[in-house]
Amino acid sequence: MEFFADLFNGIATSFTMNFINESRYLIILNGLKITFSLSVCAIGLSLALACLTNFLRRSRWRFARWVAAVYVDVIRGTPMVVQLLIIYFVVLPNLSNFTVGVIAFGLNSGAYASEIIRAGIESVDRGQTEAGRSLGLGARDTMIHIIFPQAIKNILPALANEFIVLIKETSIVGYIGMIDLAKAGDIIRSRTYAPYMPLIGVAVIYYVIIKTLTTLLARFERRLKRMDRQN
Repeated sequence: MEFFADLFNGIATSFTMNFINESRYLIILNGLKITFSLSVCAIGLSLALACLTNFLRRSRWRFARWVAAVYVDVIRGTPMVVQLLIIYFVVLPNLSNFTVGVIAFGLNSGAYASEIIRAGIESVDRGQTEAGRSLGLGARDTMIHIIFPQAIKNILPALANEFIVLIKETSIVGYIGMIDLAKAGDIIRSRTYAPYMPLIGVAVIYYVIIKTLTTLLARFERRLKRMDRQN
């Protein structure tokens, strides 16, 4: 019992030193705010780019299809951290680090999201397209009213998983000087010289966020399956 009491006291002392003293928890809260803001903005840009990329891939113009294919191929073939640094130091050196982060993560996630949307659309039987044409619908109306409503059930869960991955990937924005959640833990560690508690605290916060989102996603998927069975 004395061992566990000493262990508990040690953890409590370390927690107080790292997060309570000098209001260091505010560094964590501010970092969490940056992580949340960056993720939300990047997700919005990602969705826009994914839709645009799929539109270009179905264009009649070969050049438009080529641009979309090159974008997806280059983004998927290079590491996220390299993309972030190139955009920050080479492509857009005069923009704020937050704007660069949004663009970098939006570009990266948009390429993967576009593939998810493409796969979801192609999973719909081609006979559905022919049925739309036989009803006198054009290509656009067939996509909007027949194909996409069926594909969305396959697209949404995978798209949500991609955005959960994006939230975790934002932990590298410390490379361009942003104090996000991960960087906040590193700052506390550099001030208290405690190697464990700040990192463990940050890891727990990330875990709670991701676990909450994955639980909500699992419930959403179960609801979609019930709707399928009812239909």
